[in-house]
Amino acid sequence: MVIFMEIKLKTADTFFSRFRGLMLSKRLPAGHGLLIAPCNSIHMCFMRFAIDAIFIDKDYQVIKVARNVKPWIGLAWCWKAWGVVEVSAGEAKDIRTGDLLHYAFT
Repeated sequence: MVIFMEIKLKTADTFFSRFRGLMLSKRLPAGHGLLIAPCNSIHMCFMRFAIDAIFIDKDYQVIKVARNVKPWIGLAWCWKAWGVVEVSAGEAKDIRTGDLLHYAFT
């Protein structure tokens, strides 16, 4: 199934931007997300809010969804993933493994 997400997606594709991710951010507004690529694991150190992590392959097919990953103590990984889309907890509620994501960049 193709899932359309209307989201303002920021890309983290350098070493520093991938390392920093959303660390120290106060929040992630609804309708916003961060694509970290290449990336197959995330940590929640220095995070202030929970997220949903959508692990994808290079074709944007969902391999795994880690829901409600908690700040400070959360970890998530998917060894076969090419990248991960981080959104606020609950925003990936309709996303399932096998879905093909299509983003409307706004």
